[in-house]
Amino acid sequence: MNKKQRHQVILNEVNIHNRVLLTDLADILKVSMDTARRDVKELDDLKKLVKVHGGAVSNGFNIYSDRKREVYELDNKSIIAQKGISLLSKGDVVLISGGSTNLELVKRIPQNLGLTFFTPSLPMAIELLNNASKDDDVIFIGGKLSRGSQLATGGSSLNLLSEIKADICFLGTGYLDPNDGITAMDWEIAQLKKSMIKASRKLVLLTISEKLNTSNRYKICETGAIHTLVTELNPQSQELDKYRERNINLL
Repeated sequence: MNKKQRHQVILNEVNIHNRVLLTDLADILKVSMDTARRDVKELDDLKKLVKVHGGAVSNGFNIYSDRKREVYELDNKSIIAQKGISLLSKGDVVLISGGSTNLELVKRIPQNLGLTFFTPSLPMAIELLNNASKDDDVIFIGGKLSRGSQLATGGSSLNLLSEIKADICFLGTGYLDPNDGITAMDWEIAQLKKSMIKASRKLVLLTISEKLNTSNRYKICETGAIHTLVTELNPQSQELDKYRERNINLL
């Protein structure tokens, strides 16, 4: 695989999953860590992604970058977000993590529902403040901020989550597989998301279909914990058959 091909693979991975680790890239590309690190640096220099400690994030994910924010598969994420809006009811308590599709969702929040939002995501909290109506409440779940995910983690965030029961949880995820369930690349993020699921009556995933049938290191939950899976696909698509077999509501 030449450099151009490696760069394309890296961009595909970072765009689909928002964040990737150098160790995973080296394994996917079958190259050394030094080569993967050089490739990521070159792509960072070209402003195709943002190099972070131990890996890279997409330009669209890193909203505090001085680069023009690019959202991968924006048309499909907009379709998914519009579908997700239909799951909200007046007065709901909503627990929502970060992620580019979830951010598209809150840009479309109706102004008359009187919702209460809890989020451990700093970008999401800011987006909610910009888009939520005066009748909505926005509560930031604080804690140690993860530089890679921009999520608050650790004991304080887990303690707060243990004290609430949300009506619906929109959980951002990079990896979903019918057999492996929802997984993550980071241990602390996995623990946070487990607590978010426990703190909610209904778990909803908004995800582009390219993330389906992928998995990573740390288990968050089994597919059986998912109430509704929202993709850009027709709910009757054969690509969703394995999820339909697990009695997940498809939208």
